[in-house]
Amino acid sequence: MLSRILLGSQPLRSNVFCSTQVKVFQVFPRPRKVVCFTAQGSCGIHVDSPPTIPSLTTSYAHGTSSTSLLSSTVAGALQATVERCPDREAVVFLKGGIRKTFSQLQHDVDQAAAGLLAMGLKKGDRMGIWGPNIYEWVLFQFATAKAGIILVSVNPAYQVQEVEFALRKVGCNAILCPTQFKTQNYCDMLRQICPEIDSASPGAIKSAKLPDLRIVIVTDSQQPGMFSLSDVMQAGSSQYIQQLQDLQKKLSSDDPINIQFTSGTTGSPKGATLSHHNIVNNAYIIGRRVGYDWRPDVRVCLPVPLFHCFGSVGGGMCMAVHGATIIFPSPGYDGHANLVAMESERCTFVYGTPTMYIDMLGNPDLAKYDLSSVEAGIVAGSPCPPEVAKKVISTMGIKHLTIGYGTTENSPVTFCGFPIDNIERKTETVGCITSHIEAKVVDPTTRQIVPLGNQGELMIRGYCVMLNYWDDVVKTNECITKDRWYMTGDIASLDGYGYCRIEGRIKDMIIRGGENIYPAEVEQFLHTHPKVHEAQVVGVKDERMGEELCACIKLKEGQDCSAEEIKAYCKGKISHFKVPRYVTFVKSYPLTVSGKIQKNKLREQTEKLLGL
Repeated sequence: MLSRILLGSQPLRSNVFCSTQVKVFQVFPRPRKVVCFTAQGSCGIHVDSPPTIPSLTTSYAHGTSSTSLLSSTVAGALQATVERCPDREAVVFLKGGIRKTFSQLQHDVDQAAAGLLAMGLKKGDRMGIWGPNIYEWVLFQFATAKAGIILVSVNPAYQVQEVEFALRKVGCNAILCPTQFKTQNYCDMLRQICPEIDSASPGAIKSAKLPDLRIVIVTDSQQPGMFSLSDVMQAGSSQYIQQLQDLQKKLSSDDPINIQFTSGTTGSPKGATLSHHNIVNNAYIIGRRVGYDWRPDVRVCLPVPLFHCFGSVGGGMCMAVHGATIIFPSPGYDGHANLVAMESERCTFVYGTPTMYIDMLGNPDLAKYDLSSVEAGIVAGSPCPPEVAKKVISTMGIKHLTIGYGTTENSPVTFCGFPIDNIERKTETVGCITSHIEAKVVDPTTRQIVPLGNQGELMIRGYCVMLNYWDDVVKTNECITKDRWYMTGDIASLDGYGYCRIEGRIKDMIIRGGENIYPAEVEQFLHTHPKVHEAQVVGVKDERMGEELCACIKLKEGQDCSAEEIKAYCKGKISHFKVPRYVTFVKSYPLTVSGKIQKNKLREQTEKLLGL
């Protein structure tokens, strides 16, 4: 592909990305022509800038680029950025008062990685991180990668049974956590699972329930049978620093390096296994899409959790690959802290799920904060109603808002908008296909590609697709075909330019008397009601129709509304079978720690409330 594209005489950007293994030059974006391959009715779209010609002829797209993929490891990517901008701030943790430049972060990473080797951990071992957004999370994200140890991202909200399942599933050899955070007492929960800890020497745990677990590291205290953070940092003598340097030659970008647990909001967690190649390139490509490679001072307000791909790849890895400064407002989500951080740190970007943006928009003191430095933002994690996106742009002044779409299994982002997209594309789509990825929309029954613009299941193939679900061949084969297409389970459609609309989840689809209804469509309509702050739609049991729609609505502050008013607003504007039979008014929704609505729990709560 590179040989077929002429770069012309465009000026090169000065802050190019350089890794120890490859050198890539960013070309100033300009509209590109579309390269079409019509032998089988398919198209490859050049996506270094927004496509200008609607050249897709069917629901298959291939994002092509003049820039190649990187072959760097996680450690190699960070090292290249340290060499390029050693004195730039890498991370800022406002609640902990911690600021680290890239050179300081690299020093800590080397010391921590050497300490892990000194404690007997080796390449291919698994180490869990269980806790909120603290410095040690980022530190050990890169220390484990440099030591060739597979990082296991553990949901900080997990309770005893859940964390026991996760650690046993992947055979964790070590786990790092704070003593406690809010109501979560991590050390006590580990003792409930492994009572042997208290009588064991640090590093010599022998647990009946977790036979692979040997090491527990506590970030903020000294506990019986557990190492402290200082124990790890002091163990990395010059002998192990040298061992660490020698190890770098044995690491491959294709090695597994991160296990992300995913199950949506139902089912037993599955460990999506990602390689260096997966996450380095996803961070590289997404950073280029939103402009990290040419913006002079990228300071990202990051309220999303690090255990989630949005935080660890969109945050931590974009920091390592592009030299972005990541600002952490608080260890746990705090909408007020986000606004404080954006103002005080002069952030230029902000990340968030739709719920997080809705919370910020609903803050009564929003107008008091100076957000003039915030040029851009990314919304991802769950579908964003168009009305919410429009309000973020108009009320918060974030003109270059982009919507990102992906799944943990895809490292995670596969579609993302361009900052200069028009308002329709920003609010009605999840963006354009990204570089080096194939996407197709197929009939869920026949698996055949549907006509352009038609709805079907979205499938993804490319560098981004996970290696597998850890130790779960059956679940892996259920979602990855023999041709390496990943089945997202999302209902989507493509337009001629390679932009994607997500209509809903197959499993969230409501079947009312034979009519298929996607909740996202109804939710987006309800957000246009002047009194509605947020709306979620679920299917509830009905003897006659099978399922009926229930709208669970949060009203704007100071507003009153009735179910009849909501139904009257819907009539004549959406199809009669999409008008909710039930309307409830709520103060909050059950959320995952990453800010996603737990639709299964909301459905259960609603059916109980309605006596169904």
